[in-house]
This record gives sequence, C-alpha cells and structure tokens, in this order.
Amino acid sequence: MEVYPLTLLLKQLFNFIKLLNSEKGATSIAAGMVCGMILGFTPAFSLQTLLVLIILFFFRIQIGAAFTMAFFFKLMAYALDPAFGAVGAAVLEADGLRPLFTTLYNVPIVPLTRFNNSIVMGSGVVSLLLALPMFFVFRMLVAAYRLQVMARFEKTVFWKAVKATGFYKWYVKYEELHG
Repeated sequence: MEVYPLTLLLKQLFNFIKLLNSEKGATSIAAGMVCGMILGFTPAFSLQTLLVLIILFFFRIQIGAAFTMAFFFKLMAYALDPAFGAVGAAVLEADGLRPLFTTLYNVPIVPLTRFNNSIVMGSGVVSLLLALPMFFVFRMLVAAYRLQVMARFEKTVFWKAVKATGFYKWYVKYEELHG
C-alpha cells in the first residue's frame, strides 16, 4: 500500500485538532509543542534530537503535539537559517567562550552535537531561549482555543456542512475502525 505525504500531513493535522479538543492537559500539550519547536529548529540526526526524544518518552509530554509542531517548525527553520547562522557565529566567535568550546570539542561525545557549526549553534541557542516563553504562550493558546474557538466553530454553518459530507462521515468511520 502506497502512503502519500499529503495523507500523512492531513492525518497529523486531524490528530492534532483531536488532541486540542481532548481532555489532555494544556500543560502537557504545550510541553509537546515546545519539544516540537526544538526538534524542528535543530538538525534532524543529532544528539540534540536524541535528547529531546528521550525527554518525550520519559515525561508526560504529548508526543503527537511534538511531532506535528516539529514538522511546521522545520519548515520555518529553513527560512530562519540565516538568522540562526548569525546568532551561532556570534556565540562561537565570542572570545570569552573559546576555551570552553576547545574543551568541549576534546570531550569524546560532545563533537557529535556539531556545536561548532554556526547554524546548529544558533538554532540551539534560539531554541533554548524561546523554550520557556513559548511554553507559556502555547499553554495560553491551547486554553484560549478550548474556551473560545472550538465552541464557536462547532456552531457555524461551515462546520455543520462539513459534518454532513461523505468525507467527514468516512473519516469518523475510519477513526472508529482504526483509531
């Protein structure tokens, strides 16, 4: 059976919307979204990614939210690479940090993080700086979505029309069978 990328994207979006409408805690969803931001901004195959995945599996963080947000933040990361490169170059060229970076580069596992690449360093620094503020922003957005957007959206003519379509009925039946 052939799987199409658009199908996977739509399934992720539907799952994310279902997650937003579920009884899952806003804190858990927001933490997943922050982990997704970090996964999206940092290189795909690196020790940073492995560390975030370990955090996802050991703590009560919504993995679905993380992977959905990782996709969207990865798209943003390509546009932000010049900014990441500038931030990373500034950090790597700081005279006060040179001895630290020399020591880290000589530690056995640390060079596998590719911290000496300006884009990798910049994306890591930006991710860490944005993690805490974005956690609170995401938590607030999830709570606001639940209180205002979904309640109003379900009352619209558009949503009632979507629920009447064969595609929506097929999707509901598919979810019942394959969950």
